[in-house]
Formats: sequence, structure tokens, C-alpha cells
Amino acid sequence: QVQLVESGGGLVQPGGSLRLSCTASRIIFRLYALGWYRQAPGKQRELVASINSGGSTNYAESVKGRFTISRDNAKNTVYLQMNSLKPEDTAVYYCNAKRSVLRHDYWGQGTQVTVSS
Repeated sequence: QVQLVESGGGLVQPGGSLRLSCTASRIIFRLYALGWYRQAPGKQRELVASINSGGSTNYAESVKGRFTISRDNAKNTVYLQMNSLKPEDTAVYYCNAKRSVLRHDYWGQGTQVTVSS
């Protein structure tokens, strides 16, 4: 069974940093497009950042210049480095792995990020 396991969430003060990790098992990781999404209370889940199998990245306007997505195919892991965090970044962050040609769309369980003083 495919598993995506996130880690690295927590409580941080405004202006601080966190690094989220998501490790996948039982998929050919290097062939998958990967993404980080977030969902704040009362809001819809939104795409934060994505990286395709070739390494091209895409970011939501609200996080450009502050967040960086990267992948390590040897470790089956995708990262989200989050700097200059703001209270509005508070949400549950979810990892996603997608391979459209096979209609594979896998999600992690989510990790809470809270930005507060």
C-alpha cells in the first residue's frame, strides 16, 4: 500500500522557519509529480507548491520568495522549506504524489503548521 508520511510541522513565531518533509513508499518516486497543499480552518485546500518529475517548480503567489520545494529521489522524499512565516500560513499541510498517466493521486495524512506569537 502506498504511503506518504509528512513530518516537520509545529508551532513557530511569525518570521520563523520550518522545513516539512514527506517520504513516500511503494511508488516509483522519481516518476511522480509532487505537491504541497494546505487547508486552513473554514477554507478550501489550496496548492502551495509543486515540483514535477523533471524538477520544474511552481508556487502560489502568496508564498513566492518565501517557500522552496525540493525533492530527493534517492530518499523518496519531498521537502518544503518555509521561511518568513506569517500567521496566515497557519494550516494543515498535505503532501501529494500524482502520476496522471496512471490516474494515481496519493495524499499524506497532513501535518499542522501554526504561526503565532
